Amino acid sequence: MTQSSNSAQSKLEQDFRGEELDTPTASTQMQFPTREPIKHLLIGSTKAVTSTIHYLQVIGYASVGDWSPLQSTGNADEVMSILIRQILM
Repeated sequence: MTQSSNSAQSKLEQDFRGEELDTPTASTQMQFPTREPIKHLLIGSTKAVTSTIHYLQVIGYASVGDWSPLQSTGNADEVMSILIRQILM
């Protein structure tokens, strides 16, 4: 490399380093993620809700015990269960 090429590269490196320190970047923001709740609500027949809860456990999303007990919705043959998770944003 020529001296002017080295000088230009050195200046670019200095500018980049300064920018890294002065302005937040995506990587800086990822160092301090925030948690946000998300609610999953299953409504359906006892069989449909129960089998969905078990399927979500099989794929590793949530344990059966993470869900609320089945509650009646007030509609005939319909129950609901809720799961509240904290996700990183």
